[in-house]
Amino acid sequence: MDFEALYKQKLTTAEEAVKVVKSGDWVDYTWCTNHPVALDQALAARKDELHDVKIRGGVTMWMPEIGKAEDAGDHFTWNSWHCSGVDRKLISKGMGYFAPMRYSELPRFYRENLAPVDVVMLQTTPMDAHGNFNFGLACSHIDAILSRAKHVIVEVNTNMPWVNGVNGTEINVKDVDAIVEGSNPAIAELGGSGAPTDVDVAVANQVVSMIPNGACLQLGIGGMPNTIGAMIAQSDLKDLSVHTEMYVDSFVDMAEAGKITGKFKPLNNGRQVFAFAAGSKKLYDYMDHNPEVMAAPVDYTNSVPVIAQIPNFISINNAIDMDLFGQINAESAGLRHISGTGGQLDFAMGAYLSEGGKSFICMSSTVTGKDGVTKSRIVPTLTNGSIVTDPRSCGHYIVTEYGMVNLKGLSTWERAEQLIGIAHPDFREQLIQDAEKMHIWRRSNK
Repeated sequence: MDFEALYKQKLTTAEEAVKVVKSGDWVDYTWCTNHPVALDQALAARKDELHDVKIRGGVTMWMPEIGKAEDAGDHFTWNSWHCSGVDRKLISKGMGYFAPMRYSELPRFYRENLAPVDVVMLQTTPMDAHGNFNFGLACSHIDAILSRAKHVIVEVNTNMPWVNGVNGTEINVKDVDAIVEGSNPAIAELGGSGAPTDVDVAVANQVVSMIPNGACLQLGIGGMPNTIGAMIAQSDLKDLSVHTEMYVDSFVDMAEAGKITGKFKPLNNGRQVFAFAAGSKKLYDYMDHNPEVMAAPVDYTNSVPVIAQIPNFISINNAIDMDLFGQINAESAGLRHISGTGGQLDFAMGAYLSEGGKSFICMSSTVTGKDGVTKSRIVPTLTNGSIVTDPRSCGHYIVTEYGMVNLKGLSTWERAEQLIGIAHPDFREQLIQDAEKMHIWRRSNK
């Protein structure tokens, strides 16, 4: 097959390519760093011709052009699978909504539960000699989207790193309907969380002490996981491996420090497996054509049975708050949506099923709001409207700067006592009174 001839035949402008979008269509921007740029601009320019165009995306790294106009919501509706700050702004603007999911189930949503996608548009690498466009930093659920898409438009970006994968990481030119050569913008970078706080360091010290040599790591995003990753890079730990949902800069630091070999990993031995990546240019340069990293569909990376097969699996994630019953909220502040379930529950369950595995939920004991009021993150019951990301039956290790507790096997009064013991001292007496009112208090040393 003459791939170059086929490429030239399908090459067009962004303005021409988006003419396929009609009012009422479902359009998919795919995921994170793969959201289109030139195609998004061209679609926004057609705003006044269109109404009821429903767009899906997630972990949005920049404000899409279709969301910038004051009356954008009269023409486009944004649907996010996982919210970033940009997604929250689109929701606040009245044109966006969140779609709840366990991230591991997302490919199946597309294959079985959603109507076919009318148009999908995404950034990819340039075509290789075999006619393939690589998805670069996000394998995720993109192959599942494409399998149900009526019309596929790729936007070539020469800055997109080529990332090796298990499967579902490329599309061939013969399966593409239109090709657009974009302006080759730099791949959007995820800003760091700044220097670690004393609280970050106190939490990280406790977690790192629980990680054995040869462990397999999954890190969430945020200050505490970053601090833990940096501490691991400077530790004496060795022969670690990676199987994670999101690949972040901390893994690069650990790999460059010689901590990651993957030699004891029974699945994908020697490979750092992930569903999508976002971080700095250092991360993108590290991943480009690097055989040590391997992208995989999220229904593989986040599969509880797959995670459970990897011994000494260590899952490290954040929470917004949790209650004395052990219910963990990692996605909303009351009714105000923050992020999403993502893979936290899958990794919490999979890590506990792993031989020697541990799941850690890390958080500061308090948070200070914009009003200057400091509140406890350990609360009697979750705030009305807050989402239970991890049910009380799934919590394992909970860590604050005041200590670490293991919730497995504890009754309600034991949970309350243990959690109050790692709450900020200023809130413990009130939490005891609340626990007494809820009939879950029995001081063990009384």
